[in-house]
Amino acid sequence: MGDITQLLARINVGDGGARDELFEALYPELRRLAHSRLARGRQTLMETCALVNECYVRFVNAGRVELREREHFLAYAAQAMRSIIVDYARERTADKRGGNAEHTELRTELDAALPEGADQIVRVHDALLELESRDARLAKVVEMRYFGGLSETEIAQALGVTERTVRRDWEKARLLLADALQP
Repeated sequence: MGDITQLLARINVGDGGARDELFEALYPELRRLAHSRLARGRQTLMETCALVNECYVRFVNAGRVELREREHFLAYAAQAMRSIIVDYARERTADKRGGNAEHTELRTELDAALPEGADQIVRVHDALLELESRDARLAKVVEMRYFGGLSETEIAQALGVTERTVRRDWEKARLLLADALQP
């Protein structure tokens, strides 16, 4: 844990090499988290390595991001993974519907090859945005738990609240999201 905190401190003062060391140190955990986020449906939306690599690219392109400890970094990674997954799902659903092309109804094997969960990911994202407008902390708890795979302890540390508060927030958020996702 101390090594991660030291790497984050080095990154915060502009040490670019520490950024690479950080991703190398946390790569197995980021890969595990990415795999768990992508494998929720029957088909994988995108490759695990691609998600982790895109997360790295976004971290590098973000410039200075003030992160103090491992939990803050994982919360940032969860947010980046959510954004990447939603962007990819939107792209796939747009492609499935022909993007900006003129629509002609054809039934092919392509429909079966596209991930079934892409529409659901976009719906969850939209519901999460609505939740965020009502209560930002509830949305953060969902993001860190669902997209980041963080434990209640890690979420509590990252948000500066108790684990009991995280459990209550999770239950409340689940109820609000379930209501928002009703057809």
